[in-house]
Amino acid sequence: MLKITVYGTKTCPYCIKLKKWLDEKSIEYVSYDIDENPIAAANMYRISKQSYVPFSTIELPDGKIENVLGCDTAKFEAVLKTAK
Repeated sequence: MLKITVYGTKTCPYCIKLKKWLDEKSIEYVSYDIDENPIAAANMYRISKQSYVPFSTIELPDGKIENVLGCDTAKFEAVLKTAK
């Protein structure tokens, strides 16, 4: 099973677009609003070394973690396809 985490803000149009895309595909994810959750913001920065949102992590069944910067639905599709 995949574990998807999305870091974003409530006002970021790309964050909203990505979450809408995930919802439309019925893909489960956990979302953190980094402008209201400083711990999530620090965790995102620790992983990504930057502060651009949306930033997502996809934990694959084998434990490998893929990072996705931005609303890169093509990368999401590619990672999800290889995970099946």
